[in-house]
Amino acid sequence: MRHLAYCFLFFCCVSSAPSLAASKRSEQVKDFVAAYNAHDAELMSQYVTDDIQWLSVNGDKIAVETSGKTELIKVMSGYFESCASCQSELTDITVLRNRVSTIEEASWRQNGELRSQKSLAVYEFNNSLIRRVYYFPAG
Repeated sequence: MRHLAYCFLFFCCVSSAPSLAASKRSEQVKDFVAAYNAHDAELMSQYVTDDIQWLSVNGDKIAVETSGKTELIKVMSGYFESCASCQSELTDITVLRNRVSTIEEASWRQNGELRSQKSLAVYEFNNSLIRRVYYFPAG
């Protein structure tokens, strides 16, 4: 009987591990976007690997927006200075293995008018940190 209880406990731990990892990755992305919304590039950098890449995918073109944690901090800090009203809301999150895909609704003020657009982003993880962000701008 004791053996059966250990087997059940082992099965529960093993079968819940992927869902715990998925949940953690989803929370990491939410925290990363919360740091973005706080316009805190240093805080954003805590959720990424040292060799983070931010890639913009537009049709058959892929542009490297940033490469490396230091560049991410520099570029995002400049971006926040140029767009004090920029915010992003996650409207849909899907986790598949080491990737988290999101629909993000960006909003900002332009000439006093609130603007917004939805885009797709895919966050690729290396262990518990974001390794790449694939950003697909609104088409």
